[in-house]
Amino acid sequence: MANAKVKKEIFANTSFEETRIAILEDGKLSELYWERRSSGNIVGNIYKARVENVLPGISSAFMDIGLDKNAYIYISDVLGNQKEAIDKLLRKDQEVMVQVTKDAIGTKGMKVTMDVSLPGRYLVLTPFQDFVGVSKNIEDAEERKRLSEIMRNIADSKMLGTKGCIVRTEAEGATAEELEREVKFLLRTWDTIQGRYDTSRPPALLHKDMDMTMQVARDILSEDTTIYMLDNKDDFHNVQEFALKISPDLKDRVKLYDSKTPIFKAFNIEREIDELRRIKVPLPNGGSIIIQEAESLCAIDVNTGRFTGSKSQEETVTATNIEAAAEVARQLRLRNIGGIIVIDFIDMKKASNRHKVVTALENGVSRDRAKIRILPITRLGLVEMTRERKRESTVSLLTEECPECHGSGRVLSSESIRIKIQREIHNITMGRPGGNLRIVTHPILSEVLKKKQGMIEKNVHRSVKLVSDPQLTWEDYRIILE
Repeated sequence: MANAKVKKEIFANTSFEETRIAILEDGKLSELYWERRSSGNIVGNIYKARVENVLPGISSAFMDIGLDKNAYIYISDVLGNQKEAIDKLLRKDQEVMVQVTKDAIGTKGMKVTMDVSLPGRYLVLTPFQDFVGVSKNIEDAEERKRLSEIMRNIADSKMLGTKGCIVRTEAEGATAEELEREVKFLLRTWDTIQGRYDTSRPPALLHKDMDMTMQVARDILSEDTTIYMLDNKDDFHNVQEFALKISPDLKDRVKLYDSKTPIFKAFNIEREIDELRRIKVPLPNGGSIIIQEAESLCAIDVNTGRFTGSKSQEETVTATNIEAAAEVARQLRLRNIGGIIVIDFIDMKKASNRHKVVTALENGVSRDRAKIRILPITRLGLVEMTRERKRESTVSLLTEECPECHGSGRVLSSESIRIKIQREIHNITMGRPGGNLRIVTHPILSEVLKKKQGMIEKNVHRSVKLVSDPQLTWEDYRIILE
C-alpha cells in the first residue's frame, strides 16, 4: 500500500564544516539532508530585495538580496495581476519582500517568490493569501472535517485577518488549542518580519529559517519516528526542547549519540553515501538500473542482467520493471535528483503490465515530499516525469567535473592511445627506420602496451623501450628519441 505506515529513523551528524542528516525508512536509507557552513542553506529565508533589472521578454526579473549572485523571479511568483506584463508589476530599484524557494544550482542563481509563507509544525501561514484549507495528504474524511471546522472557527474569530493558512499533514490528531497556539506564534513571527522590513535598507535578511536539525524536527519527527539520534550536544538539547513543546511524547525518542565510532559509520550510512557516486545500482533479483545525471535532465535505464525468472519473458520483464520502479523512486529521493527525468523500462507487450509498473512507481514516490508529476508510459517503455528541484543534487554537491575526462565519464581507450602514439612517432621520424625510442606512459597503460610491443616496433620501424611513470595521467605520454 502506498500510504502504509513506515518506521522512520533519523540520524544527524554535525561536524565543524557540515551537518548531514540521514532518514531511514523500514531500515533502508531513503533521504539525505546536507548543510555546509561554507555555502549555508538559504531556502526558506526571507529578504528585503532591490529589483536590479526587469526582462519582459522572458517574464522574469533579477533581484539583489545581498548574496554573490542575483536571485531571479518569474512572473507567476510576482504579486499582482499576472495578466499584466512583468514590467508593469516590477520596476528597477523597487524594494520588495521575497522568499527563497530554490537554491542556486549550477550557473543559475537562487529562485525567489513574493508569495511568502511561514511553515510551522502543524500549519503554514500565507500572509498574502486569504485561503484557509487542509492538506490533501490528509485522506481521512472525518479528520479533514474536524480540522476544517477548527480552522473555520479560527478564521471566524478574525485572528488571521486577511491572511491565509494551510493545515499540514502533521496536524492529524492535533487539538484546537495546539492549532490556535501555532497560529498566534506564526502571526507574531510575521509581525517581527514586517517590522524589520519597514526599518531596514535593502538588501537585508529579514528572517532565517531554522537550521537543518531543527527543520527535520519540525517537518519529519512524528509518531512514525522511532528514534532521532544526534551526535552534537547543542543540537540534541535544541531538538529535545522543541520536541517537548510540540509533542512531549516524542521527547524520549530524541537521543544523544556519544560513542567513539562515528555515527554514520556505526549505522552503515557512510558506506551507502560512498555508493551514491556509482551510476549502476543493482536490484535484488540481479537486474540493475543505470542513472545518468545531466544538467537539464536525468536518464535512467533498466536492465534485466542475470535475472531470468522461472516464468515467461513478459512476466520476468514486468517483475524486473516493478522492482526497478521502487528503486528508482528511492534513488531520486536519496540523490535529490530534480527536474526532468526519463526512465527507460524494459519493453512490455501488455498494456496491463505497463500500468502495473507506473502504479509501482507512483506508490514508490508517494512518500516523497517533493512535488512530482508522472506521465503515462509509452509503448517503448519510456516514462517521463518531473520532480521539484529545491537544492542541487547530492552527486553535484559531492563531486565536480573530472579534469581528465572533462565530465564525460570516459577516457581514450588503450588501443586509441597506442595508435595515437604510433602516429606521433611517424610524424616525428618522418617514417624513417632505425634508432631507439622510449615511450613513457601511465603504469597500467604501460602494462597493456607491453603485450603489443612487437606490433608497435613493427609499425614504427624502431626498437621501443616502454617505461611507466605514476605521475602521468591516463592520456598523457612522453616520446623520447635515443
